[in-house]
Amino acid sequence: MARTQTFEVYEDSAGAWRWRLVAPNGNIIADSGEGYSSKQGAKRGIESVKNGARDATIEYTD
Repeated sequence: MARTQTFEVYEDSAGAWRWRLVAPNGNIIADSGEGYSSKQGAKRGIESVKNGARDATIEYTD
């Protein structure tokens, strides 16, 4: 069975909740970029990315 990308939710050393998206090879390919005050806040952040990125466009800047 092939591994898939996985969202990990964790508490950082400052007590904030964060998420990261991990590729099957173990590389972190995205992260929350900010800490949340609760685990539920981090979960809402994941859902926001999952739902909002479906229709995201790609913009190239120089």
